[in-house]
Amino acid sequence: MTYVSAVAFLYRLQKHGIKLGLETITALMGRLGTPQIRYRTLHIAGTNGKGSTAAMTASVLQAAGYRVGLYTSPHLVDFRERIRVNGEMIAESQVAQLTEQLQALCLPDLSPTFFEYTTAMAFQHFAEAGVDVAVLEVGLGGRFDATNVVTPMACAVTTIALDHQDYLGTTLSSIAFEKAGIIKQGVPVVLGRLDREARRTIDQVAQERQAPVFRMDEDFHTEGESPAHFSYRGLDVHYDGLTCALEGRHQVDNAACALALLEASAPQGIRVTDASVREGLRAVNWAGRLEVVDHHPSILVDGAHNPAAARALADYLTHSVRSHPARRVVLVLGMMRDKDHRGFVEPLRGLVDEVVLTQVDLPRSATAQELRASLGEVFQASYIAASLSEAMVLARHLAGTEDLICVTGSLMLVGECHGWLRGCKLSPLQG
Repeated sequence: MTYVSAVAFLYRLQKHGIKLGLETITALMGRLGTPQIRYRTLHIAGTNGKGSTAAMTASVLQAAGYRVGLYTSPHLVDFRERIRVNGEMIAESQVAQLTEQLQALCLPDLSPTFFEYTTAMAFQHFAEAGVDVAVLEVGLGGRFDATNVVTPMACAVTTIALDHQDYLGTTLSSIAFEKAGIIKQGVPVVLGRLDREARRTIDQVAQERQAPVFRMDEDFHTEGESPAHFSYRGLDVHYDGLTCALEGRHQVDNAACALALLEASAPQGIRVTDASVREGLRAVNWAGRLEVVDHHPSILVDGAHNPAAARALADYLTHSVRSHPARRVVLVLGMMRDKDHRGFVEPLRGLVDEVVLTQVDLPRSATAQELRASLGEVFQASYIAASLSEAMVLARHLAGTEDLICVTGSLMLVGECHGWLRGCKLSPLQG
């Protein structure tokens, strides 16, 4: 099997959709020899912020001298972005070899989903690569997510907001319950900035499982409005003058969750120094989240796709406009059909000067015409572009050299923008 044929096989599995549950992944892990127990793990769930928190946690651990696996989703351009060891993507040859191995192990009775295949691949690759610690981002929810076959040193729930209601429920409490499913008996859990309803639900699950809970603004705190300069006061440590490479005030909260998670895992032998914390946060890279990818005009890409994430984007744009009063903002927006279009754009109202509506090259993407129909009252003078490439050409025509083009609404759209900028053709199926 070649890398191309392996990835083609994996992408074809996406037609079966999402099937939450642990029976198949548990059986597959057993046939692999339970590779996930050969190294320590940290497990991170949350509606928003879990990927950034995972990236920061891994970066600090690597700076501390650990060999670190990082499993995240989705990818932006290259499938191999999902599985990394010390920042290096899994090799194409490894993807091919592991896909073939997993296919054989699944016969005759197991039919894993795309995400179950990739999760098993990640766990096996981390074992073969001899990682000390694997940092795992939950794919969807938590309780029935394929990553939930580990017993971690500690876990975290970064935020709770309405998203994926078809799978997780329609209330913050029901979504919190699904994400609290990653909490294991006696394993510490770090909680980010949660509202009262979500926190009450998670506290109840943690109490039932006798899991120590560490809460933001109670057990650990931050001071500072910007990731460029902030302080952290934790369970046992205090850091002043920290700098994080990721943009946006919300990244201060994510950094706090990462540092609290590392503190919570200290009794299991995880040790990070002051120097490694500072180096790890300064060096962290997490593409597609408030990321400036070009200049003159500036192009900002952000994978926000729900109202809570849109509010973080709006906060960033507000500060950007204040810092550059003459700068105009051209919004390039594409979203999936099942997302809250009106709720997403409401925080952006009044912050953008021109709007280009477009669509992602995926069957579940809303068309530009559908977006216009649902957002007409908000963005009456919007432009229509049938593809991301057309949208970017139009946006560059509308923007002056000192203006800002903001591409948002979907991580898939951000991935297409990365591919467009690189001049490469992105596969239409990402997961």
